[in-house]
Amino acid sequence: MNMDHVFVCGNPALDFAATLRARRTARFEMFATPDRLDAWYVESGMVDSVSPARQADVVRATTVREAVYQLITARRLGDDFDDEALAVLNDAARRAPAAPQLTHSGRWTAATQREALSTVARHAVELLSNPDIPPLKECGNPECTRVYIDRSRAGRRQWCGMESCGNKIKAAAYRARRRTAVTSAA
Repeated sequence: MNMDHVFVCGNPALDFAATLRARRTARFEMFATPDRLDAWYVESGMVDSVSPARQADVVRATTVREAVYQLITARRLGDDFDDEALAVLNDAARRAPAAPQLTHSGRWTAATQREALSTVARHAVELLSNPDIPPLKECGNPECTRVYIDRSRAGRRQWCGMESCGNKIKAAAYRARRRTAVTSAA
């Protein structure tokens, strides 16, 4: 399987919400095809296999994803939850989740599309209902809109991930400082 989804947010629901990249600019959809949704479920580690998605499953998943993102943003900003977003999330969460099975070789979780989506929705419910969650922050990269859990000791984490965003911003700042130094010296 091609592992091109990124899991840096600290919770599967946050990583799921981050599958629409660059929300403020170019908006890159990670679920462009049904097989990309299937890949996300498996790459996330929540399931080991999932029934093949159809376009209707992608529409359902992106609807839940947008509700999750809206609720996460409200929680992060201290705003009230939107009733429609709550209804979408709760509808997905009340479905049966993926159930792990014990096999001779260990744990195996096979899921239908609705079971996989319910598992994500339940992660969102647990995350958003937890009064003791560490701070939710949005990545400091202006091009990135991932929300992550800041579990750093000092609570000053700025990037969703160093590899995906932090190194890019730090390298750009370094290049800008070098240009300024060269211009000042001339």
